[in-house]
Amino acid sequence: VILQTLGISITPIITALGVGGLAVALALQDTLANLFAGIRILASGKLRTGDFVRLETGQEGTIEDITWAQTTIRQQPNNVVIVPNAKLSTAITTNFSLPDIEQSVPVTLGVSYASDLEQVERVTLEVAREVLRGAEGGVAGFEPAVRFHTFGESSIQLTVVLRVMGYENRAIVIHEFIKRLHKRYAAEGIEIPFPIRTVRMERDAKETS
Repeated sequence: VILQTLGISITPIITALGVGGLAVALALQDTLANLFAGIRILASGKLRTGDFVRLETGQEGTIEDITWAQTTIRQQPNNVVIVPNAKLSTAITTNFSLPDIEQSVPVTLGVSYASDLEQVERVTLEVAREVLRGAEGGVAGFEPAVRFHTFGESSIQLTVVLRVMGYENRAIVIHEFIKRLHKRYAAEGIEIPFPIRTVRMERDAKETS
């Protein structure tokens, strides 16, 4: 009002402020999106520092830091993935540390059709308990399970369910289980067959005459 009273046109000033405000808003769009996305991530508590996660792109690792702009994930090969918060907040993400850090680990294998399945179950459970008590990262108090589920082409297939203290311990527990189970099966005479397929070929009767 004062400027208009003094005869100064305010239209150019208002126009300049509007254009400038629009330019600033566009320039800060990504920054503000990451800022508010970071606030949502921290407020929800679904992704936390130290959690082991897998992104929908297949990348996985431990969350090292969540800042106002981005989240840093350290992968097991010791490299880092930097994800803008705006993308992380809209991505499908698996958190292996929630609701509990313990993880079930299924291991599938097959035994010969000639095997005594009662013996297979007993021996497999004994080895599984031994591994969970002795291997680093195993849950000693967990009772493993054995489930036969498929008549395969060359074997009867079963799944053994183990449990580990955190997703990052899966590899060492599976490693120890397979190594010890292979040795025990050999001692018990339980065969793990090679994949075999029987092919039957028929010839036309006219060709054989």
